[in-house]
Amino acid sequence: MIYYQFGSENTVIGPNELEYGVFSALVKLGQRKKVIAVPPDFTRFHSRAGDITTLIHRYYRENLTDILPALGTHSPMTPAEISEMFRGVPAELFRVHDWRNDVVTVGTVPGEFISEITEGKLSYSWPAQLNKLLVNGKHDLIISIGQVVPHEVVGMANYNKNLFVGTGGPEGINKSHFVGAVYGMERMMGKADTPVRRLLNYASDNFTRDLPVVYIQTVIGRDDDGKLVIRGLFIGDDYEVFRLASELSIKVNFTVLDKPIKKAVVYLDPSEFKSTWLGNKSIYRTRMAMADNGELIILAPGLREFGEDKEIDRLIRKYGYRGTPATLKALDQNPELMDNLSAAAHLIHGSSEGRFSITYCPGNLTRQEIESVNFKYASLETMMKKYNPAVLREGVNRMPDGEEIYYISNPAVGLWAAKDKLR
Repeated sequence: MIYYQFGSENTVIGPNELEYGVFSALVKLGQRKKVIAVPPDFTRFHSRAGDITTLIHRYYRENLTDILPALGTHSPMTPAEISEMFRGVPAELFRVHDWRNDVVTVGTVPGEFISEITEGKLSYSWPAQLNKLLVNGKHDLIISIGQVVPHEVVGMANYNKNLFVGTGGPEGINKSHFVGAVYGMERMMGKADTPVRRLLNYASDNFTRDLPVVYIQTVIGRDDDGKLVIRGLFIGDDYEVFRLASELSIKVNFTVLDKPIKKAVVYLDPSEFKSTWLGNKSIYRTRMAMADNGELIILAPGLREFGEDKEIDRLIRKYGYRGTPATLKALDQNPELMDNLSAAAHLIHGSSEGRFSITYCPGNLTRQEIESVNFKYASLETMMKKYNPAVLREGVNRMPDGEEIYYISNPAVGLWAAKDKLR
């Protein structure tokens, strides 16, 4: 059922309209006594999920008993991040998702279904895992909050991914990521109907029908001045809410270029991107736009690690971003990588497969560290002077020396592709 829907390519939903939309839906849901909110973490700050969670707290007050950020494998939020993203919400309401220990399996998707959706490439079964608080917390309303936007693993982010991955466990996260990697990232990005989504929908349809889940989905775009604004707000309890948001997101967040990009410069906000686990969105979201033998330069002042999880960080450092054949060979020869399929999937996603070069300009990693995982290295200070984010505009820029670059200030809010990659 849809409780609220509003938005278009040209809509701008301001604070008053956002409050009206959220409160309208909550009124329709009726009185609730024990509510848990599941927003994204600080890496999805621009989703406006923080503002929405603040509104939910204002509406339910003491009946909002828990807030569980959907961390997935990300690091727990710091007190400063919680204060900035969820303004006015008491810190004592926040719970930390421990993806290795705090999960329960609510059902198992059979291998026959996995084989069907992956065209026979995989046949393992998949455990549908959730944080135990969602299953055993006896809440009479679970509000899953987030942004629908093109995504490298599932095609379009959010909806039930926020639960089964955002509050999932090692096996569920690992195997779902690998389904996407094996099927092919470029076959999925920007599409609502993908193998990974079918996997998650199977779990929702068969294992969690009794959970009182309602989804609040935003679509974020840029206005004429380049400012991020809410273009759509969709609230409901089934797949239709995701479908509507996805249709708008494709119109708002997908940029199709007449010609491939020879040189792209992507800036990673240091408050949001501290690892290549997240920062490689600059690779995922631009790869269909990059020209053969092109160059991708990533300005990453906050970069300090490869994986936010210590074990995944170790695996990335050990095996590096060396392309699909090398990663699959390493999988066959190394049980530790087979036991961490999300890391293996990430290594595949983070390689250009030798088609274009990737140069990282990190704030807190050395040349040796960057080059050891098969990226090129350049000085952040030098490149920030040459490509100053403060003066560059979104899209095509002509530099003083005549060089043409394509600038992207935040890769997480969109998807870019050249026309010839869509044929």
